Amino acid sequence: MSFNQGLTHSEKAYNQFTDTSSLFTKIVMEDFLFTWQWWFGIALFFIPWITWFVLRNKESSGRLLLGGLLTITLSLTIDLVALSSGLWSYPMVIVPLAPFLFLPYHFSLAPVGIMFALQIKPNMNSFLKGVIFSAIAAFLGMNFFNVIDFYNPKSWSTLYDFCIFLLLYYAAYFIVKLESFKRINN
Repeated sequence: MSFNQGLTHSEKAYNQFTDTSSLFTKIVMEDFLFTWQWWFGIALFFIPWITWFVLRNKESSGRLLLGGLLTITLSLTIDLVALSSGLWSYPMVIVPLAPFLFLPYHFSLAPVGIMFALQIKPNMNSFLKGVIFSAIAAFLGMNFFNVIDFYNPKSWSTLYDFCIFLLLYYAAYFIVKLESFKRINN
């Protein structure tokens, strides 16, 4: 295959992707919009952040937000790889634009959950805390979302979700614990 043929195939794939995105937009607008599931999904975007803003450790907000940002980045990356590989899917689409990206798991539940876990009992054994957080997120959270059709694990094991949440927790934990933060103007 030549480079030009690759460009032609790539453009064809993008056109199919655009058609798929249009189909998701139609599904949201005609089938999901204003259902209780849609409202629940919208609430999952905002309620965790409002709760965190009220209950956060204000002296550590910057560090915690950095851990949350890393969580968003990593969870999006992992999800895009898994979705494009067909490992799992999200049948319930909440936002019609970029339906695989704008999910409450990436932008709200995972980062806020990890930020809360990091600030609660900061001197507790980090491994134990990571295991507890990951178990709650994977075995309760992901199974709950599977039951209400927000998540389809296909043949993906919940134990793998547990490992992913543990990875996300520890990535945020290590960045939040960095001691190399100084003000730029010093």
